[in-house]
Amino acid sequence: MRLTIIVIMLLVLTACTTSVLAPPSQLVEKAIALQLEKTQQQLNQQLDLDFQGFKINHLSITQEKPLTIQNLITYQVRGTYDLTFKLPKRKLTQANKPFEVYLQLQKEGKTWRLLLPEQSRKDTEPVWHSYLIQ
Repeated sequence: MRLTIIVIMLLVLTACTTSVLAPPSQLVEKAIALQLEKTQQQLNQQLDLDFQGFKINHLSITQEKPLTIQNLITYQVRGTYDLTFKLPKRKLTQANKPFEVYLQLQKEGKTWRLLLPEQSRKDTEPVWHSYLIQ
């Protein structure tokens, strides 16, 4: 009986802790926007495009998987969203665009960072680049 109660208490405490620490959807949207801005800057330079911004709609989170990267709590967050690019003469919309972001809670528990893996060989550990989410 005691063991059952202890197990139930541990499950409840673990569930509460995970849900409190999990990144909110507004933060996930900011992380996606930051990731898009990094990509957009590269595309603008390489293709000489004139993007005038974008808008994220209908964000749907389907998975939040906790893991540890560089000894800090990190969430691998997956889902879909609708993306609208603003171009000089029109708008381009892509629906149900899949995403995967890695969000890391910093030691003090107040700030989050977007982690982007550097493209490297498959047989090596990824090198992570970290960006503060404002």
